[in-house]
Amino acid sequence: MKEFRSDISGFYKLTMDERHELLSKLLHLNPEELEILKELGYFTSTQIDTLIENVVGSYQLPFGLAFNFKVNDRDYIIPMVIEEPSVVAAASNAAKMARKHGGFHSEEVKSVMISQIQITQLKDIEETKHSLEKHKKTLLKIANEQDPLLNELGGGAQDIEIREIHTNKGPMIILHLLVNVLDAMGANVVNTMAESISPFVEEICGGKIYLRIVSNLATHRIARSKATFDKDLLGGTQVVEGILNAYEFAVADPYRATTHNKGIMNGIVALTLATGNDTRAIESGAHAFASLSGKYSPLTKFELDSKGNLVGEIELPLALGIIGGMTKIHPMARIALKILNVKSASELSQVGAALGLAQNVAALRALASEGIQKGHMALHSRNIAKIAGVPDELIEKVVKKMIEAKKIRVDYAKEILQKINDGENL
Repeated sequence: MKEFRSDISGFYKLTMDERHELLSKLLHLNPEELEILKELGYFTSTQIDTLIENVVGSYQLPFGLAFNFKVNDRDYIIPMVIEEPSVVAAASNAAKMARKHGGFHSEEVKSVMISQIQITQLKDIEETKHSLEKHKKTLLKIANEQDPLLNELGGGAQDIEIREIHTNKGPMIILHLLVNVLDAMGANVVNTMAESISPFVEEICGGKIYLRIVSNLATHRIARSKATFDKDLLGGTQVVEGILNAYEFAVADPYRATTHNKGIMNGIVALTLATGNDTRAIESGAHAFASLSGKYSPLTKFELDSKGNLVGEIELPLALGIIGGMTKIHPMARIALKILNVKSASELSQVGAALGLAQNVAALRALASEGIQKGHMALHSRNIAKIAGVPDELIEKVVKKMIEAKKIRVDYAKEILQKINDGENL
């Protein structure tokens, strides 16, 4: 393909058809590629063109359902959007193991978000702290004037926190505005409130404000869940012992803790994406929370009960909403929330925490027993067979041969297919 320039002016002004035509000429797209771009699924071109800039198509991922979940004595079917094989099945299997002992018990999650206001160039730090405390009621009043409806519904700005930090640019005061955002994720409302009070903050403090922005480390919005996983369903005492050893490995080693937490986020991010919430905010908040002690640590912890069953707990910030943003705009997000049948953002976060715990247990069980690759590669092998061009009616046969040989590779799938086509009796 010939080199091209990327400084394309006015692309956003073009219609969808015009963008496709330009891309086709620029990148020499073939008719099949062009048709894929034009396939927008459940979106109209007008709908999708308003979501982000320079839209040229719709990117689809599998939408699956995890079963067997009981959280606070209520059953849930959990929608998950993820491309990785075995994750949905693993979560469902771990949830079944927890049902024997009552399922998951999650705590109420407060819907309080933090908006940070950065105050610099201060002459007297202590005087600034005193002024902020003295004018707290006025600050909250100005903030709440930005969203009267939120106040009527029981939410709104509730309090402030004053933090002093020391930077290479000198000392700063970071004012945290604490806002109950009810059933929203809340970024927009807290940002608006922070901006509204900033002129008055500068006036009373005599400093200079730069950043006024939500923090995704939502430490006032912590989700906690706990469950007992039956030792026999897990595979016996040796498997449980292996899980505990894997957990202690993660506690001691940040390299392992990172992958340990990635397994947790497999489930939580899949639910976040399915419900139209912000996956990047959830990810960054979780990993920052895992580092608050000064050392990156697991988001779960495990111990044995008196009968040798595995007791697991999870704790992390989960700023999930059921209103606002993409939760109502995206057609599949609306369906996902209908499947979940949750009544509040708190309930959604409680389910999310349970899912993360189940996902973690499933991964640790696989690692402690047959290894993570056995189940994963059994599902992955179907994708490999399709990439190799195996016809649908022969996929299971080719998959079986690859698994038997422990060679899950495109070249080997093609080799098996060739042998079948040559009439060999496999």
